[in-house]
Amino acid sequence: MPLAALRRAAKESVSGLPREFWWLWTSTLVNRLGAFVATFMALYLTLDRGYSATYAGLVAALHGLGGVISSLGAGVMTDRLGRRPTLLIAQSSTALSVALLGFMKDPLAIAAVAFLVGMASNASRPAVQAMMADIVRPEDRVRAFSLNYWAINLGFAISSAGAGFIAEFSYLAGFLIEAVMTMVCAVVVFAKLPESRPVRTALEKESEPDVGLGTVLRDGRFMGVVGLSFLIALIFMQGSVGLPVAMGEAGFTPADYGMAIAVNGVLIVALQIPVTRFIEHRDPQRLLVISALLAGYGFGLTAFAGSIGVFALTVCVWTLAEIINAPTQTGLVVRLSPTHGRGRYQGMYTLSWSVAALVAPLMSGFVIDRFGARWLWGICAVIGTVAALGYWSLMRGLPEEETAGGVLPTPTVPAPDAVADRVPGVTG
Repeated sequence: MPLAALRRAAKESVSGLPREFWWLWTSTLVNRLGAFVATFMALYLTLDRGYSATYAGLVAALHGLGGVISSLGAGVMTDRLGRRPTLLIAQSSTALSVALLGFMKDPLAIAAVAFLVGMASNASRPAVQAMMADIVRPEDRVRAFSLNYWAINLGFAISSAGAGFIAEFSYLAGFLIEAVMTMVCAVVVFAKLPESRPVRTALEKESEPDVGLGTVLRDGRFMGVVGLSFLIALIFMQGSVGLPVAMGEAGFTPADYGMAIAVNGVLIVALQIPVTRFIEHRDPQRLLVISALLAGYGFGLTAFAGSIGVFALTVCVWTLAEIINAPTQTGLVVRLSPTHGRGRYQGMYTLSWSVAALVAPLMSGFVIDRFGARWLWGICAVIGTVAALGYWSLMRGLPEEETAGGVLPTPTVPAPDAVADRVPGVTG
């Protein structure tokens, strides 16, 4: 492709987004650039502190449990306190708890603080997603979410590479660097991002019922999306929990796994933006069905892998699914969320990934130990098929999304007794 065409494509990919989005994007990138703790926590506990792998797994589970608990609470805070206050509280708490974790020596203290870190670090996600939906036009949201996802992966790729060098010098330095960079994110939010929570008029308050967690739970279509998100997350997480175990049992080294999984980060950084340009205005139902099938059968193909090259090829397949699914599904969540309840809806969506983070390791370990890795990859293919059928069924009859030139109203929350009757044939 000529250089001029590449420049034009890059300009079109980033044009038209508000300045506030780019400050939020910058905060995301800085946050992920400093995400050292998640990368070397297991090594820190086993190699530096001398604890067992079982204890390291317990700490990781407590960290995940903290995220599960904070998902819904942070969603409520996002709607009640606002996006900006929730971000400031979450990021400041993360910085303080990460720094504290670096100084903990007692096993119980480490586990307790790791739980707090999980709660604090996960609390910012509903606020970020809600704020992004507030400040970006509906027709630009898929592109905006894609750019944000690209920043997450770029930052994580760089921090993962740097974490090893920092760990060789000092694990404590890694904790402190992450704490400082997270606090920088809080400063960016405080200095550059105004509150974006929409202000409801008196007429809107009278015509639209208040949104509580019960409202979200009664929204059948949205909860269906949450359930499908959980299934997709179970599949994708096998790349970090099931794949290394299976490759190890097959005689491959950690370096071999590192080479195979590195393809995931490289492809996301290289292809996320151009692929999003291709899919941006295409049918989200079809995209989600395709991504679910690619995810399930991409991991399913791992059952036939016997070399690094074939493992890398399977990673390519399910990475393409990830590139398609991430912005499309996030855009769907926003589309189904009422403006004045975005925090709670985003919190419930975040919960699906947090729960999957707890279930995926248990699932992969049980299946591999009892039946073998090939059964795990077969199950992934089945889950992907079920998710694809679910997306196809759930999105039938979904109205066209509102755009700048459109006339469709923003989705509102129906009265509780009308929830089941909103779409014929689909609850919620």
